[in-house]
Amino acid sequence: MLTPRKVKFRKQQRGRSKGIDRRATELAFGTYGLKSLGSHWIAARQIEAARRAIIRYLKKGGKVWVRIFPDKPVSTKGPESPMGGGKGAVDHYAFPIRPGRIIFEIEGIPEEMAKQALAEAASKLPVKTRIIQKQ
Repeated sequence: MLTPRKVKFRKQQRGRSKGIDRRATELAFGTYGLKSLGSHWIAARQIEAARRAIIRYLKKGGKVWVRIFPDKPVSTKGPESPMGGGKGAVDHYAFPIRPGRIIFEIEGIPEEMAKQALAEAASKLPVKTRIIQKQ
């Protein structure tokens, strides 16, 4: 799974996700891509599950680019812990996605196969997506 090697601060505040994304909104590497239509936190294991779904369809042909990286620490406290006692330990890492962001890119396989692979990956993600194609 994807986790950062080193972080400046171990725990992070939640923050808020508003507006549309300004970066990584166009295809840069591949011919087909999966673009986000909503905002959500995508966990590292969800990114990995979607990546594996694409790889399964590629069968040693084509290339995949993952355009997001989970670097936001998400902390949780135990289920029976009382109020107070500080912030919980880091449980996993997530990527706060906003509308317009490219998540995956694919190149080197036929159109129908690429669309099927990206649709399979989209089903593993908690956000609505659209399959896009380079003009």
